Amino acid sequence: MTTAQDTLTILHLGLGSFHRAHQAVYLHQLHALGDTRWVLAGGNLRPDMQETIDALVAQNGAYTLETVTAQGERRYTWIDAIRTVVPWTADLSGLVALACAPTTRIISFTVTEAGYYLNSQHQLDWDSAPDLKADLQAVREGRAGSTLYGALTTLLRARMASGAGDVTLLNCDNLRHNGERSRHGLLQFVRALGDDALAQWIETHTTSPNAMVDRITPRPTPEVAARVLAATGRQDRAALMGESFIQWVIEDRFINGRPDWARVGVELVDSVAPYEEAKIRLLNATHSCIAWAGTLVGYTYIHEGTHDPAIRQLAFNYVTDDAIPVLQPSPIDLAAYRDVVLDRFSNPAIADTNQRVAMDGFSKIPGFIAPTVRERLARGESIASVAVLPALFLAYLHRWHAGQIPYTYQDQAMDPAVAHAICASADPVAAFAADPVLWGELAGDARLVQALRTATEQVDRFVAGHSSQHSSKHSTSTPPSHP
Repeated sequence: MTTAQDTLTILHLGLGSFHRAHQAVYLHQLHALGDTRWVLAGGNLRPDMQETIDALVAQNGAYTLETVTAQGERRYTWIDAIRTVVPWTADLSGLVALACAPTTRIISFTVTEAGYYLNSQHQLDWDSAPDLKADLQAVREGRAGSTLYGALTTLLRARMASGAGDVTLLNCDNLRHNGERSRHGLLQFVRALGDDALAQWIETHTTSPNAMVDRITPRPTPEVAARVLAATGRQDRAALMGESFIQWVIEDRFINGRPDWARVGVELVDSVAPYEEAKIRLLNATHSCIAWAGTLVGYTYIHEGTHDPAIRQLAFNYVTDDAIPVLQPSPIDLAAYRDVVLDRFSNPAIADTNQRVAMDGFSKIPGFIAPTVRERLARGESIASVAVLPALFLAYLHRWHAGQIPYTYQDQAMDPAVAHAICASADPVAAFAADPVLWGELAGDARLVQALRTATEQVDRFVAGHSSQHSSKHSTSTPPSHP
């Protein structure tokens, strides 16, 4: 029996849907096996998700997770691994107190890819991140940070001063080499402050294992809460849903202990690289492809696009022609992985929206798509199939520029003025291909420009074909009132 004095804590920054459907679930499963030594505590770095946070506080951190199989089977689980929910305050005092506790051995975080502000050379992109500059000034003035780096600086300064000991920094986002890159960004931020003592302490007293995370977790909707109520009788304002598939691969480099996650299916490995690359290129990039293409032809949900033969073929061709060849050799059966991914995306019960998946294109192209372009070109090979993905995003960007996206597009890494200028330029393809945020050292490469021109023509034909199909399906003797 674990006593309160024995309990160790993982402090998680970012209590969004993904964390609660993924990392918290693994710890919940470990508790179900009788291993209750580790618990979760967490809060947000900004005053967002207030209704969900209030619900979690009222429910002592617990909530209902609905999982859905590809066959539409639903299951409901009461997850109670989060034992402390920290309401947001500007000084992050609740999180600081937990960070200073010697029993806190891991600080983990989920902030989305764009929240790391890293360019293709893994350097902090100060010029396009005014909130990062503002955070640096805030921390200089003794206030708490609100970006990941500013907040971690605030927490780790306090931990160092309190003598609370070593702590692992565990990244739970879809960022390639996520542990290494977030650590590099953090140390750049700390050194920009001139705090050499903290930088040295981080290098000596923390580790940052790379990890790969995977579970499709749509934004919760009122329908989820209604199904939870019908199935369990529980009014749960923090209920959420996810697919039944779940995966977590972590490099086993923890400096001050960790839960026995292997008991509940977490893969603890020496190197996460092949798993990470397969997931980012075969799943994340494909997901974006389907979301952008689906939006262009009027679909709302990912499964609608995946069931569309033309969209499915674009995604299949990208993976088969260009992505799989540059990932070989791999310990993973990549063709089988491709097919599992497409089957997962086909699940209508998930009802994952194009709006959620299409966001953050200015970080997803450099993170998910440009590496395949770069490696294919380095090998002297065609980029015809992979070029379709950024061409889809450029077409999507044109719709956004014209105010024709049927939902609010969110993109933390995008400078709206730059994006509008690309779309308004005399040669949008060349302007798009020249953008350094998207392409890094590839920006302006003639081979990239030519491939994007060809792919843009292909995308135009794809959209026109769907428009004509739509018109023929809805044609009547009376013309419609609008085109």
